[in-house]
Amino acid sequence: MGHRLVIRLAVMLLSLLMANNGWAAEPRMDPTEQERAQTLILFHEPIVMLQSEFGRLDAAARVRLVKERVEQLQPEDLVHPVTVVSSNRLGHETRELKINGKHLLVLLEKDLEWLDELTLDQAAERVRVRLENVRFKVLELRSDAYLIKAAGKTVVVTLVFLVVVQLLRRGYLRARHWFANNLLQQKGLFPQQWRQLLGNLEIRIIGIFIWLGILLLTYGWLTYVLGLFPHTRIWSEQLGSSLLGLCSDILSGMISAMPGLATVLVIFVLTKLFIRMLAVIFKRIERGQLRVQGLHSETIGATRRLLSVVIWLFALTVAYPYLPGADSDAFKGVSVFLGLMVTLGSAGIMNHAMSGLVLIYSRALRPGDLVQIGEIEGVVSELSALSTKLVTRHDHEVTLPNAVVVGGKVTNLSRLASDKGISLLTKVTIGYDTPWRQVHAMLELAARRCLLVNQDVVPLVRQLNLLDWYVEYELQVRMKEGLLPGPVRTELHGHIQDVFNEFGVQIMSPNFITQPEQAVLVPRENWYQAPAVQPAEGKGTQL
Repeated sequence: MGHRLVIRLAVMLLSLLMANNGWAAEPRMDPTEQERAQTLILFHEPIVMLQSEFGRLDAAARVRLVKERVEQLQPEDLVHPVTVVSSNRLGHETRELKINGKHLLVLLEKDLEWLDELTLDQAAERVRVRLENVRFKVLELRSDAYLIKAAGKTVVVTLVFLVVVQLLRRGYLRARHWFANNLLQQKGLFPQQWRQLLGNLEIRIIGIFIWLGILLLTYGWLTYVLGLFPHTRIWSEQLGSSLLGLCSDILSGMISAMPGLATVLVIFVLTKLFIRMLAVIFKRIERGQLRVQGLHSETIGATRRLLSVVIWLFALTVAYPYLPGADSDAFKGVSVFLGLMVTLGSAGIMNHAMSGLVLIYSRALRPGDLVQIGEIEGVVSELSALSTKLVTRHDHEVTLPNAVVVGGKVTNLSRLASDKGISLLTKVTIGYDTPWRQVHAMLELAARRCLLVNQDVVPLVRQLNLLDWYVEYELQVRMKEGLLPGPVRTELHGHIQDVFNEFGVQIMSPNFITQPEQAVLVPRENWYQAPAVQPAEGKGTQL
């Protein structure tokens, strides 16, 4: 009675249909509900799909009848093999499958698929082999010796598996310690500059391989152990077939991707060669060895970078269809996602980038120019695609977005300087009681005393405005090469004050509400009040 219960439990493990197309009377690849009802599955294995009626029984009723006959089998029946008997019943040529003389299944000619080109005997033989496999599994379930042997194998394999995993773990720890010592001695397979970013590369690579090895060992151990027991053998077969299928898919994918990868490689090699050829041409233009209308030395760098980006984008567009997985939904989804991100986030970036191109190709700015943008005066240190950087007289770096630069007023103070030097302007306001010719002469004298001013260029004085209380004068001088306006302006202002004090002329800044009784001056004897120190003769004036 106990053995019969075991057999019934084994038969009750019937599951969903297995898909296997191409054999006679086999389940379909994607079975319908009706085809599922017509399929006989024993012990997780599809045996046959009955398709025709037999007497008063349809195909589904015939399947149920076979299951009932299997449940009624006795343990002693399973000792005998499954046999095939040819007969003719109800006017049909049949093949009966029996075990120990008991009827199990009747296979008809109409149960076969004519496209399979199999005879009734060939189909019956295949069904017999599958029934034999089921019988062996049931016998294994009943055999205590087999189960004890399987349990022993499981214990041994598990111990070996744990020992191997422990050995791999210890080997990893020793390798980690060894590579750590080499790292302290600056030895290793990879350059030291890589380690600043990626750390100890060797031990990370070994760790990856160790974990992959443990994962594969676990997969193999689980597959083997599950295959030892009849209850779980179907899972073992599924794990094995899944691994083989995965390896087959990876290998076939690699083989099928090789022509596309070769095409992509050719495209990128040709693109790289073309860009190198353009770089040689641009270098010759930059050195003046070759002239091309519309290209200037100031725009060569930007033009080269812009063309490189356009050419690489074109190469990527051409190579895209040949990339592995380019037609997959995942690849298309990533492309749509990246396109959406670029569309939403590039509005401001593109505005600055286009403004940068305007600045570059209009040649309004270039690195090294002394410019004034709005209220900021400084030397251009960098002109990039998105921003412009200035270094002010305070040694501060100011970053201005290119859109702001293009939208404002840009004054280039050094572009037209040539060999005369950068022009420097300063203003003073002098009362109407001072002759303007004297003011001109005093401003010119102050300019001649300034050591940081280019004395080869005659200073220029202008009268800008005739205001209510005073006249506004402007002095224009040329700075010596390589100087910034800050120190030159400081020295020049000091000499202007000294000259005007020497000749007793009052500078009318700040404004006065009423005219003072005497001129607001600094006598010469008070020029070096403490803590100022009078310089030695011949060394100039200390400001």
